[in-house]
Amino acid sequence: MLKAVILIGGPQKGTRFRPLSFEVPKPLFPVAGVPMIQHHIEACAQVPGMQEILLIGFYQPDEPLTQFLEAAQQEFNLPVRYLQEFAPLGTGGGLYHFRDQILAGSPEAFFVLNADVCSDFPLSAMLEAHRHQRHPFLLLGTTANRTQSLNYGCIVENPQTHEVLHYVEKPSTFISDIINCGIYLFSPEALKPLRDVFQRNQQDGQFCLALGEDSPGLWPGAGTIRLEQDVFSALAGQGQIYVHLTDGIWSQIKSAGSALYASRLYLSRYQDTHPERLAKHTPGSPRIRGNVYIHPTAKVAPSAVLGPNVSIGKGVTVGEGVRLRESIVLHGATLQEHTCVLHSIVGWGSTVGRWARVEGTPNDPNPNDPRARMDSESLFKDGKLLPAITILGCRVRIPAEVLILNSIVLPHKELSRSFTNQIIL
Repeated sequence: MLKAVILIGGPQKGTRFRPLSFEVPKPLFPVAGVPMIQHHIEACAQVPGMQEILLIGFYQPDEPLTQFLEAAQQEFNLPVRYLQEFAPLGTGGGLYHFRDQILAGSPEAFFVLNADVCSDFPLSAMLEAHRHQRHPFLLLGTTANRTQSLNYGCIVENPQTHEVLHYVEKPSTFISDIINCGIYLFSPEALKPLRDVFQRNQQDGQFCLALGEDSPGLWPGAGTIRLEQDVFSALAGQGQIYVHLTDGIWSQIKSAGSALYASRLYLSRYQDTHPERLAKHTPGSPRIRGNVYIHPTAKVAPSAVLGPNVSIGKGVTVGEGVRLRESIVLHGATLQEHTCVLHSIVGWGSTVGRWARVEGTPNDPNPNDPRARMDSESLFKDGKLLPAITILGCRVRIPAEVLILNSIVLPHKELSRSFTNQIIL
């Protein structure tokens, strides 16, 4: 018996994902046509012996999240439950807080996946490696170039046994080109080190707070456990943590630009995993170039040219002569006749007028470096907005014959002129 835990965080996270995260929890943002965490759930559901999938975070269980959970349970015929933290507990605090729920039924092991990663999720290969040689912690690792490795958790392994000898989260100097993918397989005994961290936090005086004159209490931060710093760094080299290396697709989804890149990766995977999700060119239908997802309810004019790497959401209207490339168009949006949308995300219910142009600048990994990863750098440099993809928030209206280039438009804006490299408030 196996279980899976997906760590979805909460509303105070994902600031680099704004303004898109204003409208929907980041884990539910559509990537390649389906909510971000549906890719995780699909991968977990395909592992033989999977009995339950738990989502842990501190989002309020609102209507979109509740509807998603109900739909996921029906589609995958598995219990999919949400466990809400009372406060942000870090990457490990929620695992310890809900340990009884995770261990109910005595699972052999459980997967732990961060919600903000894109991957082909080699979970069966990880499970095979775990069963071949059982250890409390198995981490999925991949490689990055020397410069970009400093932005991740770095792993020094024994190349013969794959034991993690040293682990440093975002080091200041080069440690290793093997990085942590944020995908793990834990044995039940892996929760014991989390208990030790929790008890150590309780004993630490800086976490104690007087609730009253005679009633000392525990500061809520005592429940915060960081898997990377508090557990992996501490246990590295003690024969408890091992790494499973993959050369498959992987990227973080920290910003809207990285969501566009992740959409491209998932669309390419659909060739093998979900060919039915990819649009095909037929007589009298739009011209399709490369990998394109079109929701069945979308209305696309036959003269439109779509692709490569385009995702069109529910209820979208695409007019005659529209050119759409490397973009995500979210549900209810309208692209009027002869608009051009390149390297952009068009928000829910937004309208792009006739002959308008919405264009961004891709910030993809270096195609000449096979180890290059997606950067999630700051939006600003020297007080100026850096060129990046263009984002239209929800219900933005772009009039006819207007150019929006390398800009971010906040929700409910109606523009009257062209903009370049602006945040439009």
